[in-house]
Amino acid sequence: MIDITFDFRSDAKGKDPDAYSPTLNAYHKILWSKKLPNGEIMDLQSGRAPYALRWKEFWFSSDTIIVEMTHLKNKKIIDQVRERFSDFDVYCEHLLHRSYTIGSMVIFPVHVNSMNQRKGTNLRIADRWDLTMECIRRHYAGEESPLSNVIESDKAFYDLFVDFKGYVDFFFMQDCVSEDYSSVDIWMGDASFKENGLPKTVEDYFKFLVKEHIFLDKRNQRIQEYCIKHNL
Repeated sequence: MIDITFDFRSDAKGKDPDAYSPTLNAYHKILWSKKLPNGEIMDLQSGRAPYALRWKEFWFSSDTIIVEMTHLKNKKIIDQVRERFSDFDVYCEHLLHRSYTIGSMVIFPVHVNSMNQRKGTNLRIADRWDLTMECIRRHYAGEESPLSNVIESDKAFYDLFVDFKGYVDFFFMQDCVSEDYSSVDIWMGDASFKENGLPKTVEDYFKFLVKEHIFLDKRNQRIQEYCIKHNL
């Protein structure tokens, strides 16, 4: 049975869980080896070391989509957040534990300048999943976004899901889009991409974390319900 509380850092031997957790690799194979919206059956297999995944001509890597924004680019806000906690390290550890559960994980095609890299290095996205999803929505709608180039480079992958609804439903992302799939729930600010995606205030930072962790809990629940239904 897939354990939605399992922290993938625990078996990654101090390395990046996205690449080195055998449990995460196994969970990805179990969850995404199923019928695609285009009618094909994705049958993921373990590929080249350490824990890449392959199917047909595709090579995939895992990516963590729940972020804490504790990197240097956000240092000014994080320094203010630190002042609000008697033990900031304990707070961060709590966030990290949650962000390394299966509800925080997805797969993307792996290559140089892949989605895994570009959504993190593009400051207008700032590694945020809500803004990444907005870019994916725009792709299916034939609209431009800051990630258009990398998404277009993996067009064969996105074509597997036929449309935005197909992508959302396949990966259990329903709780960050509207009921009719026409829009994405933006967790902080807007989706104009006119500024960088980092929080401007401490209050923005906390509001963002609350919303993305509500999404995380709901996605974990969806995954658990799917696993119970299919005896996984």
